[in-house]
Amino acid sequence: MQVEFINEDNFIKYKFKTKPYKHQYDVFLKCKDKEAYALFMEQGTGKSKVIIDNIAYLYRKGKIDTAIIAAPKGVYRNWLSSEFKTHMPDDVKELTDICVWSPNETKSNVEMLINFLKPSHKLKFFIINIEALSTDKGKNYLHRLLNTSASFFCIDESTTIKHRTARRTKSVLKLGRLAKFRRILTGTPVTQGPLDLWSQINFLDEYILQNSFYAYRNTYCVMRRRRTSTHSFDEVVSYQRLDQLQNTLEPYSFRVTKDECLDLPAKVRLKREIELSKDQKAIYHTLRKRAILELEREKLVSAPLIITRILRLQQILCGFIKYDDGTEEVIPGTNPRLEELLNVLEETQGGVIIWATFVSSIKLIRNELAKRYGASKVATYYGETEAEHRQEIVEKFQSGEIKYFIGQPRTGGYGLTLTNAKTVIYFNNTYDMEVRLQSEDRAHRIGQKDKVTYIDIVCPKTIDEKIMETLNNKKKLADEITGDNWKELFSL
Repeated sequence: MQVEFINEDNFIKYKFKTKPYKHQYDVFLKCKDKEAYALFMEQGTGKSKVIIDNIAYLYRKGKIDTAIIAAPKGVYRNWLSSEFKTHMPDDVKELTDICVWSPNETKSNVEMLINFLKPSHKLKFFIINIEALSTDKGKNYLHRLLNTSASFFCIDESTTIKHRTARRTKSVLKLGRLAKFRRILTGTPVTQGPLDLWSQINFLDEYILQNSFYAYRNTYCVMRRRRTSTHSFDEVVSYQRLDQLQNTLEPYSFRVTKDECLDLPAKVRLKREIELSKDQKAIYHTLRKRAILELEREKLVSAPLIITRILRLQQILCGFIKYDDGTEEVIPGTNPRLEELLNVLEETQGGVIIWATFVSSIKLIRNELAKRYGASKVATYYGETEAEHRQEIVEKFQSGEIKYFIGQPRTGGYGLTLTNAKTVIYFNNTYDMEVRLQSEDRAHRIGQKDKVTYIDIVCPKTIDEKIMETLNNKKKLADEITGDNWKELFSL
């Protein structure tokens, strides 16, 4: 597809390697020459392609010589294996040197990183995991690269820098000042409230919003002073002037959802209910009562403290007990959740994604499915999965060679394209709405031709129900914990 632009005093021709959808073409026109821009595009709408085209366009114009992509650990290698190879125009690809961050101190890795800093007429395409920018080594290297280049710096899944006091965020904001062009990508820029936006937008340009966080907070949030027996603190009561905020961001951002731009099949949602085994029930109610007593003795009940107790209850619902010393014990007898999963699988056709929060559950499911269907048909994708094997797993699943993809939502729920899946099963649920939405969209995105069925395995009258209720209300469980309302979570 040949597209011509009149830019300043000459014609600029840009040829897309892969034809863009209308919304991709629209956002490309809006952001192509801007120094700062946010692509608030829902997962599955193809924002990575827009970035690849933007990089190629600016390189052809002589505006940049380096492109830096910082993305979460489970995602960053996909930029090379999938996005770059698929969408980068061939004439630019031939003039590109690629370097993927490695912190290893091997001779070849050290030489590769050193050579990448040397001047070159080629486009330098540097990919780094965002977690590395919490380290001195990653931060210092990227500082040297930015200082010696005309750079395009993109943060993929920019909610990874939404916590303004985090070390990673502070590093990224400082590094961003050195880049000539800056982009952020996320489909869910706000999960808790407007404060989520502060650091993300500040990376783009410190002057888009008020250059003081507290001035920004006071403009868009209604605050009150809350006191406890030990201390006092400010808390957000509600939000205000959101139309003003939207107008402020409009010149610097593009927002689109899948419903607005893609003719994707609808999601089908089902729930499969289970009952606890006799042993599970006894252990669950004992620990539930113990958790209530322990929390009632606390002077200040924090969300992390409550979440820890909830995780313990979730583990029992999944068939095991984890003790404070880190050891685990399988609850004897049948595992109703596993049995129901196997029943569901007998009813499915095509590729299946199974999301499970706990590593113990992932290993249990893998072993059971390998016995039933053969080890070659099953793959796991979680924190322990070696980085060099992750893309191979995705490719084999997409080709149909692997039928069952068993993953941890926080690891596999970002950035992956798993459109070969016709069924997505939640063995148990995360309590984080953002993680849930991200994991759903691995299957429901560009490339999906069939309806996708989402199945939640839920045990009624347990913490399962409370978590599902929170997710259905598009909320994050930690945000629902205020005052004494935590007791409602343990009331069943």
